[in-house]
Amino acid sequence: MAVSAKDRLAARNDLAWAISVGGIGVVGFAALLLFTWHFAVTLFLIFAGMLLGVALNAMTNMLGRVVSLTHSLRLTIVCLVLAGLLSGVVFLGGATIAQQATALSGTIKSQLVNVKAFLEKNGIDTSYFDLGNAAAPPTDSSTPATSGAPTTHNLPGAGAFASSGGAIVSQTLKLLLGTVSAVGNFFIVLFLGLTFAAQPSVYRTGLLFMAPVRQRARATVIVDRIGETLERWLIAQIITMFAIFLVTWIGLAIIGIQSSFILGIQAGLLGFIPTVGALIGGLIVVLASLASGWVAAASAFVLFLGVHALESYILTPILQRHALDIPPATLFAFQILLGVVFGIWGLALALPLMAIVKVMIDYFKADEIAADAVAA
Repeated sequence: MAVSAKDRLAARNDLAWAISVGGIGVVGFAALLLFTWHFAVTLFLIFAGMLLGVALNAMTNMLGRVVSLTHSLRLTIVCLVLAGLLSGVVFLGGATIAQQATALSGTIKSQLVNVKAFLEKNGIDTSYFDLGNAAAPPTDSSTPATSGAPTTHNLPGAGAFASSGGAIVSQTLKLLLGTVSAVGNFFIVLFLGLTFAAQPSVYRTGLLFMAPVRQRARATVIVDRIGETLERWLIAQIITMFAIFLVTWIGLAIIGIQSSFILGIQAGLLGFIPTVGALIGGLIVVLASLASGWVAAASAFVLFLGVHALESYILTPILQRHALDIPPATLFAFQILLGVVFGIWGLALALPLMAIVKVMIDYFKADEIAADAVAA
């Protein structure tokens, strides 16, 4: 069958258009990946602010079931209660927290040095660890020490003073920049969370407005499901973290471990990171307990196993049975991937990101199943 020149021209134009659109799509996707990689910390910071806004909005909605007030008043009450709780903890236990944090830091450092010495004593190479203090300068055994020689004290030269001063200034600048960055990130997350929680409908409408008109109904369902899932998960996670803090604090205090309060706080905070956070928290607890003897360390390890069992087999199934249903191996692999690529931000926010992906996959999968059922 002969094909006219007009049809061939139309086919070539369609092919050229398809190639152009495909090339633009590939370049756009590569640019999006490059942008995400380059500004990953900023994107994670914004996402953390959104999570805080979702948590505040969830608490505000829970308060709305008890009292009939406007959203702004309920959010103000929630913020005042949270600020009061935080201020009370800092006011009543601030000195204790500071003292226990200092003691815990010294204990962990000394125990790491002891672990390194134990490993070296048993023939295990620990040169790749940086656990202990700097080694003492080597002494030259070939040069005999003269007992009666007078000791001379030479003043350091200008170069030594300059290098020492430069090192001090460099370390001070690093400490100041790190502190300013941490405080700045905290206030950025706090500001974003408050603004998102103050007017959630405005941001929801704006997000849906960016979707194509034909897909806006589907986008509405997906956004609402994601919001509901994150709200349920965050409320359950807050309850779980508080329970971990309380049980760890009381258990370590009964065992007689010093710095039990600050250890409970760090265990509760690390409870936000599933699997990896529990392992890190348990390691810190056991290392801190070694200073009180092997019996205390073994008791702390048993307590860690009990807390982990409480979280994994009681709290998580009861509190999060309607929130998330992600296989542990899948979640752990996703955590390791984001942790290696993006650092602590990826490790901490892997679960909510995985929850968003799962909601979208479940929705499209259910849509395909419904379409196949209608077609059959």
